[in-house]
Amino acid sequence: MNNDALLDVEYMTGFMIERSSKRMKQVCQQILKENGFNITVDQWVVLQELNNNDGQGQIALANSTFKDAPTITRIIDLLSQKGYLERINNPKDRRRFKICLTEEGSQLIQEVSPHIFAFRKKAYEGLNQDQMDNLKEALNHIFDNLNAI
Repeated sequence: MNNDALLDVEYMTGFMIERSSKRMKQVCQQILKENGFNITVDQWVVLQELNNNDGQGQIALANSTFKDAPTITRIIDLLSQKGYLERINNPKDRRRFKICLTEEGSQLIQEVSPHIFAFRKKAYEGLNQDQMDNLKEALNHIFDNLNAI
């Protein structure tokens, strides 16, 4: 394969990853809206991360969700206003807060999760386990390569 063909394949693959990612986000947002959930996909990502690891600091939460500082601050503010999470003073450092789910936030996760699961199941429909494993392996490999830059 010559260099031009290789670059075209790499470009198209990158485009396909980006296209699929954006479409997944669009459809997920549509599902959230259609089911009356007053949150965005980015807010869902933060809620889901806190559900898995509640009480993170804001910097750790930003890192674990791949959000920049202004974005995570805005998301935390919005979710706090909606009553889904709260900032709790960190007893070890009064300048920092732990971000924690409220009871309402935990309830929302329980309500939204089945819709997200069904959406993902539909997105991956027709892929067998080997294809799913290969997809995850390839995407993780690309991610690791990018982290090495």
